[in-house]
Amino acid sequence: MKGQAVKDLRVSSGMGIKELMEQMRHCGGFNARLLARGWEILREMVSDKECLRMFSFPACLMATGTRGVIRDFVKEGFFDLVLTTCGTLDHDLARSYAKYYHGSFHADDGELRRRGINRLGNVFVPHSSYGLLIEKKMQRFLEEIYRSGKRELSTYELCWELGRWIGKEDSFLYWCYRRRVPVIVPGITDGAVGYQLWSFCQDHRLRIDPMKDESLLSERIWSARRTGALVVGGGISKHHLLWWAQFGGGLHYAVYLTTAQEYDGSLSGARTHEAISWGKIGRGAKHVTVEGDATLCLPLLLGALKGR
Repeated sequence: MKGQAVKDLRVSSGMGIKELMEQMRHCGGFNARLLARGWEILREMVSDKECLRMFSFPACLMATGTRGVIRDFVKEGFFDLVLTTCGTLDHDLARSYAKYYHGSFHADDGELRRRGINRLGNVFVPHSSYGLLIEKKMQRFLEEIYRSGKRELSTYELCWELGRWIGKEDSFLYWCYRRRVPVIVPGITDGAVGYQLWSFCQDHRLRIDPMKDESLLSERIWSARRTGALVVGGGISKHHLLWWAQFGGGLHYAVYLTTAQEYDGSLSGARTHEAISWGKIGRGAKHVTVEGDATLCLPLLLGALKGR
């Protein structure tokens, strides 16, 4: 039989992540090879100067240490545009001022409720680190930008203003502001930050205009020679990215990272080849679906892209 032979991984002391990923390209085993293929595609995408590079992910990752990886993807200049959910703003703001804690998937949730602790998977989020804190910070932030004369913002302008206001280098939003990377949040009211926006707008003539987000997406997509994306998980952020990608002839580079199943027909579980049928990924695109935990895979991808 002809073809590429499976090779054993050889992990040595002092081996870098890039070297490990290089070996995984040839190990021929399950998701290790697919993850290495994802790295190859992303490496080509970030090197393509005529490509609009996009990144979508769900908010839950911001409650974990993977927040630092997502922040560094932007800080290192790997992406030009981000699409995410309102919870990303919630958790980035909250963790800029307070702590979340290690927990357990098997905790007594009734007891946690009694103690004022919210559980996000195996992360414990004290109510004092989330709802009450976000209310206090958001109302102060909104009062300040309102006094500055702002009356209408897109979600990406809101994210830039919030990142500037946070002003801390461990913040994801801060680096989006510094790098002028737009963060588009299609479901801006679906979270604690969104609720505080609604509450503030009851007494102030401040408005969030999502049509400005759509205009920015239209401008970026139509002017791009090529488009590419790292899509983590699913939901509204994944769909919004893919919806707009179709108007540019479909993504030229696409890496999906998911743990969702395909058989129920949900977009979260849909593989890259399904998007080809919709024109959201081009027929000649370089694409791969990696079935894996983002908290494990994203650090490896970032480390390999940085060449360490």
